[in-house]
Order: sequence, then structure tokens, then C-alpha cells
Amino acid sequence: MRTRFAPSPTGFMHIGNLRSALFGYLLARKMGGVFALRIEDTDQERLVEGAIEKIYETLKIAGITHDEGPDVGGDYGPYIQSQRENVYMKYARQLLDGGFAYRCFCDKEDDPADCACQNTAGDASQPHVIRQVIPKEGQTAFVDEVFGEITVNNNELENQVLIKSDGFPTYNFANVVDDHLMEITHVMRGSEYLPSTPKYNLLYQAFGWEVPTYVHLPLILSADGGKLSKRRGDAFFEDFLEQGFLPEAIVNYIALLGWSPPENREIYSLSELEQIFSVEGLSKSPSTFDLGKLKWMNGEYLKAMCVDDFYPLALPYLNYDNVDKKALATLVKDRIAVLAEIPEMMDFVAQLPDYDNQLFVNPKNKVDEAVAKDMLSKIIPQIEELTDWTAEAISPMIKGFAETEGIKPAQIMWPLRCALSGKEASPGGATDLLVIFGKNESVDRIKTAIAKL
Repeated sequence: MRTRFAPSPTGFMHIGNLRSALFGYLLARKMGGVFALRIEDTDQERLVEGAIEKIYETLKIAGITHDEGPDVGGDYGPYIQSQRENVYMKYARQLLDGGFAYRCFCDKEDDPADCACQNTAGDASQPHVIRQVIPKEGQTAFVDEVFGEITVNNNELENQVLIKSDGFPTYNFANVVDDHLMEITHVMRGSEYLPSTPKYNLLYQAFGWEVPTYVHLPLILSADGGKLSKRRGDAFFEDFLEQGFLPEAIVNYIALLGWSPPENREIYSLSELEQIFSVEGLSKSPSTFDLGKLKWMNGEYLKAMCVDDFYPLALPYLNYDNVDKKALATLVKDRIAVLAEIPEMMDFVAQLPDYDNQLFVNPKNKVDEAVAKDMLSKIIPQIEELTDWTAEAISPMIKGFAETEGIKPAQIMWPLRCALSGKEASPGGATDLLVIFGKNESVDRIKTAIAKL
């Protein structure tokens, strides 16, 4: 078995493209086959500088390794189409000689249906394209592993361009030639290519080549039923990385877009997917990209991490001085869905927000502004006298204070946490925040609260 991923270097990696790469990779790994990378850069007008390197980087980050490709070599190269121009022209001439293609001298704006070039010789020295001859009679049928048997009337197919006027092949021609020469056995691509497949098969027939096994993948739609949009940040792999999603969570999630695993679970490592993936689990129906579901899954990955692994990921979002950043990371790890949520959740660390005294009112714990001021005023001397500034020392000090005052611990914990964070909700309790801020900053914040109250 040989599968391939054949992206165009026209920008960042779209989620749909990444899923095609992932499924081709998983199928090859499951069956002990070869997964090849081929760069399809024949559309020279749309090329983006650095996009090829971005493809390599994206696949590496996602953990999708290719066995053959421009950067690793192989026996079927070169693996960049612009370096194979002479190959395509050779096969285009073969089609011309066999009557399966013709030179078209029409302007680009002309309707191909009105083209009469097929019946005229023309001057090959003049600008022209090479078009495929589509038989007008009969039907072309093929079997897709997902969508089953599909039959198309030939008179519904257009004489597509194979070689453009600049000498470069179109995608529709180059991918057929390369898939054959590279001995690709299974072609996995989006279902948007289903309408073009009969034309590909007619090319295979014209050359007398064996047709590969087709596996067309269901569409991925946005939550509103439309296409994925970069404007909404739900289109490109790199967008999600910038939002603080983990690569392994993204890969896990897109593996479930249009494919059902054999087990009733959703969290899978890449190595597990390599073992269980099968074409039989693919669906015909479009799948919906659910950002909320991806966030949930990413949060599950974060929760499963140990603090030592999570801390380096969180560190770029913890731009605070004079605090224990690892302690901060420990507080937020199980409370966020994506890393980019850290700054908003922890904004009170850098600067105490301007809060209203109503913040201290908590009827459930029988705390009002007066109680809060009284409790904070009474505990501040004990806090200032404490020399061992650790959770092991702070926690019993607070509990002892509550026992002495004859109150529930929550009646002092609530005003302490509010004074330290200035927020109604914050990660961690009073003890956690006291440890993180240190003695001096903690005392300053508590005194600020007393003065406000």
C-alpha cells in the first residue's frame, strides 16, 4: 500500500488538508505501507513564499511523518511538481499522438463548449493549452470506498485543460501522472474532488494504467453549515496553535471528523489511531467542526498532564514578576480549556483590579462588608508576624484564627481571597494566593481592602 499527501504551497495548512494528510498517514501506518509527501506547485500564480517550509513544519508539529518526500528523498522523486515539468509534457504528447488530447488556441475567457480547436490542426508555435478529449457518448463509472459506485454521463464532462499556456500542467493532469508514476495505491482526498474523478479515470484509461483505489473524505462544515473561515479562527492549524490548543488535541479531534472509532471513546493518542484506523469507519455525511468540542478535548489533554509538562507550555502566558510562576501554572492547569485563557484568568496577578466593596458580600457564608473588614483587620497582625511563608504554615494559621474567632473558615477565607484577587472568581483559594503573592504583596493587598471597606 502506498498513500500520499499532495498539498499546494499557497499558504498555511487548512484543517481539511491536515485531515487528508492524517487519514492517508493513518491508513499507511495501519497497513504497514508507505506514506509520501508530494508538493503540487503547478499553480505558480498562487504560490506563497515559505509555504513549503510551513507544510514541513505543520506535519512535524502534528506528528505526521512521511516516508518519502522532497525533504527526505525516495525512489520516485523529485517530489515537487515544478521540477517534473518535462515528465508531464512527455505524457501530454502521448495523449496528443493517441487522439486523447488536442491543442486549444481559444482565449481564456472563451466558453470551452464553443471551442472548435479539436477539429483543426492549428499552429503549435502559437500560444495554446492542451485539452483532454472527453468522449461525448456513454458513461464513466467508478467505485469509491466511502461513497460507493458513482456513474456520470460523459456528455456532462468538460474537455479539461491538461497543460496550461505557460507549459505547467494543471492539478487535474499532474496528479494523475504522478499518482501512477509514484505507484500510489490509495488516493485519499476531499469529496469536493468527486465530480472530477471520472475525468481522471478517462486519463487512466487513455494511458492504459491501473486506476487506484479512491477514498473520498466527507466535507468539514462550520457550526453554521458553511465553510470553515479564517476570520472566525476555525480554518488553519496555525490559528489553533496561536490560540493555545495542543497539537495532539487538534490531531485527535480532526481524526473524529468524518470517522468513527471502533470503541466508544474520544481521547486517542496518535499511536493508538495508527492501530485502529480503518476506511470502514469513514462516513459519507459532512461533519461539523465544533469549536466547543475541541476546547473540551484540549482541556482534557491539559488535565491529564503533570505540572512539570504543563509548566513550560504555560510559561509564555505567565508574564509576571516576583511571583511563583510554577505555582500559578498549577492553579490554572485544570481550570482552562486552552492556554490562551491564562492571561484573562490571571490578570489580577499583575495588578489588583479596581473592585467594588460589594465583592465581599457573600450571604451563603454570612459575610457582608462589615464582617469582611472586621475579619481582615483582626487577621492582618497574624499574617504580618508569620515567618514560615508556606502553605503548610499559612493554612493552619487561618484555621486557628477561625477557631479563635468562633467562625467558619469560609468567613475568613472569602474576604481574604477577594482582597488578594479583587475578583469574584479566581483560581485557587486564599492559601494558594497568599503563597503565590508572597508576604509583602499579600499584606499590601489586604490593607488596601481594609482601607476600601
